[in-house]
Amino acid sequence: MRSPIFRTRLSLLAAPTLLLLPAAVLCGAERINHAGRILGPEPVVTAPVLFNTPQADAIVAALQIMPRDNAWNEIVAGRPKDPGSDAMIAQIRADVLAMGSGRNTLRIFSEMNYVLVPPTLPPGQTPSQPLVGVRFVTYPDDSDFNGGTAPVATWPIPSIMPVESWPSARPAGESLDTWQRTVNSEDRHSIIVQPGAMPRLFETWQAVLTGNTPAWQASNGAIFRFDSNILRTDGLTSGDAAGLPLFPALIRYDECAVRGVIEHALRVVVARSRRAHIYPASHDAGSVAATATTYPAMGQRIRLRSDFTIPTTWTTESRAVATALKTYGGLVADNGGFLSVSACPDQRFASGCFDEVQTIDIGDFEVVLATGPTEGPRAANAPAADAGGDQTVQLAAGATLSGGASGTGLTTTWSLYDPASAPGTVAIAAPGALSTAVGFSAPGAYTLLLTAGDGTHTPAYDAVVVTVLADGSANPAPTLSAISPASWTAGGGAFTMTLSGTNLMSSATVSWAGQADLAPLTASSGSLTVAVPAGYVAAAGSPQIRVVNPTPGGGPSAAQTLVVAAPSGGSTTGGGATSGGGNGGGCGLGAGFAALATLLLFACRRSN
Repeated sequence: MRSPIFRTRLSLLAAPTLLLLPAAVLCGAERINHAGRILGPEPVVTAPVLFNTPQADAIVAALQIMPRDNAWNEIVAGRPKDPGSDAMIAQIRADVLAMGSGRNTLRIFSEMNYVLVPPTLPPGQTPSQPLVGVRFVTYPDDSDFNGGTAPVATWPIPSIMPVESWPSARPAGESLDTWQRTVNSEDRHSIIVQPGAMPRLFETWQAVLTGNTPAWQASNGAIFRFDSNILRTDGLTSGDAAGLPLFPALIRYDECAVRGVIEHALRVVVARSRRAHIYPASHDAGSVAATATTYPAMGQRIRLRSDFTIPTTWTTESRAVATALKTYGGLVADNGGFLSVSACPDQRFASGCFDEVQTIDIGDFEVVLATGPTEGPRAANAPAADAGGDQTVQLAAGATLSGGASGTGLTTTWSLYDPASAPGTVAIAAPGALSTAVGFSAPGAYTLLLTAGDGTHTPAYDAVVVTVLADGSANPAPTLSAISPASWTAGGGAFTMTLSGTNLMSSATVSWAGQADLAPLTASSGSLTVAVPAGYVAAAGSPQIRVVNPTPGGGPSAAQTLVVAAPSGGSTTGGGATSGGGNGGGCGLGAGFAALATLLLFACRRSN
């Protein structure tokens, strides 16, 4: 779908099998992740949320965790096998067996957990996560202080920050507070995830809550932007020996137990590594010389061999892990006593759900020929895709899909997104062509996904919603009962408005007196959201606002008035109150979370 403020259709340049658009003008509005999954609106955290809750599941499921072309999200199923693979896998296997019998298979360890927190905002702005002190006692020189002064950092640590292995790997009934204060020799990683305009990860190890000032201490601490490929300074460690982030690599409940799909590489621990690191690692912690190349380096990537058959009788969780290890593999990040990968210690995982994947022998893995910082998906000239504007059609007429793509050596494919949730089936005349006819078996709203891939980069995705009407039927007339905010301060800048009512269509436009129409960011039958440009509220006034459903039928709703007030005392801070009824919902993941409104607000982009 076109970005809402660029609804005008662009002319497409003809080519034998592709319609090409310059990459700069391809600006699909859906938030679609690196795996082709529509994420829905950007989540906003308003209070700390623990990892082992449905609230956390909804938030992390709607995040793009690390960039689309990041090493953690890189598909390596088609990458060449490293020439030294056989010797290295044999060494990994021999090293763990030397530490004890029966260690020749993969292990899943319940280890790292996390907490989600709101952004930390300037004083007076809410919701905001306060900063507290944490003393880094072992490796302060390898730590990030976030405005603090060494050795004390100022981090957004909530009172409920969990420590590694709690709760499922701890004694039943042990409180989080007790475990936070327990001093022992375990790794005790802690992870804080802070979504928002500057999404960050705060990760430590050997974290413990003390009676000192500051109360928290840890060995060291590392901060990562999870919207960036920037690595730690070469030579610096992190919460992991390899200098890598922990959170992107964890096996989470929302992915393998709920969706049955893991969309990233896993954190791999081996018994021994050499004193070397390769991209994307920044640090090594090996016990053998760097020249001993039969030992893995930190950052080394392994994968499950393509000829390994994943039994269909395995649990959803075991199949998800095995498939991820085939598709994305795992990155060597630490040393330990087994060949293992890390899962969240979530009490909701069924007992024994990972037993089957733990029967995979180390010999069933191989080492992948690695890519560097400007190779693979991070190479220049990544593809782009544009699925075109949303449509409303009659059932008998069907629709014509008109997409665009840019790139070299592209294969493009149209497909029905989430067939299980679609109102019917589709018949796409030429799925590989950018322009093609499509028929539908029943009325309803269908999401069609356009994929453009070149075999090297992360595929590009965009989606279009086609609303199919029963033959002879007309679009309903919309009613608009409320807008929120109902007032704004002139010069207060751009904002997102929620329009509530009935019969509000995703293909509707929002009519703004004296300005160009706006297209919805999110839509349900009872609620739309639009991005209001700053220029629409630059001066005081009372603009009339209507929702206009497309023909046949359709038409405009009655108007609601936005009061744009002149600044008081020169202030240009926006704000306002709700007019009429509630502010609606029902967009993608948002529809089921009215009871969680104090914890989670969804905003921004289209959800389908």
